[in-house]
Amino acid sequence: MPEGQVVHKTETPITVESLQADFAALGIEKGMVLLVHSSLSAMGWVCGGAVAVIIALQEVLGETGTLVMPTHSSDLSDPSQWENPPVPEAWWQTIRETMPAYDPDLTPTRSMGTIVETFRRQKGVRRSIHPQKSFCARGPQATYITDNHGLAFGMGESSPLDRIYDLQGSVLLLGVGHSNNTSIHLAEYRADFPTKRVVPAGAPISQAGSRTWTTFEDINIDASDFDRIGADFMHSDAGTVIRHGKVGNANCQLMPQRAVVDFAVDWLEKNRV
Repeated sequence: MPEGQVVHKTETPITVESLQADFAALGIEKGMVLLVHSSLSAMGWVCGGAVAVIIALQEVLGETGTLVMPTHSSDLSDPSQWENPPVPEAWWQTIRETMPAYDPDLTPTRSMGTIVETFRRQKGVRRSIHPQKSFCARGPQATYITDNHGLAFGMGESSPLDRIYDLQGSVLLLGVGHSNNTSIHLAEYRADFPTKRVVPAGAPISQAGSRTWTTFEDINIDASDFDRIGADFMHSDAGTVIRHGKVGNANCQLMPQRAVVDFAVDWLEKNRV
């Protein structure tokens, strides 16, 4: 959304202090492990932009809390699978041979938003080594969450999402819906449903100091029904754990990650055919 439209929709400037108050009112507390999915423009005009949001989140979480965000780079993938946009087949091999290797410090995110791209560059933030499905974290649990992120099945067991589940972390949807809720992907890996398939994937990585194209296995993840899952979760008995509120102008949901993942596993097994 153009900045002029954001200004027009904002009654008063949103500040670090007002953000802290809104986050606290929503239920974010010191010591939490918090996975955030966000839209900066949904909040209205923020004085300091993404930096103000990150500062406010970290202040509310305190030194004992850990802030986590997805830092996916989906463009580091096999060009034969690209759809938005596709590229000519004659280009595919050139791309596989020349695309620069994933670098946690250098590789930008793709379609993750301004807050994520700003956070990943902050001093002290750790980013996992998956070339497509990395997560970054800052706080006492950052190393545990981001280390040893294997190539195969990148949002399944032993992924950062699985580690957040182990730590009984929470998910904040900050101006976005469940279609952005990556924790539901963990449920896809855990659930058993007829259309689930193991598929090949590829990406450029650095190995022993050299760039190489590597292939690995994944599943055919699909977020097209995540909004339905989120709506059914909200209206279920399990959904009573969701905290609803506003941060600036943004509609927000705060929930225990385990609750939504466990609900989604059951939902997928009953509804995906």
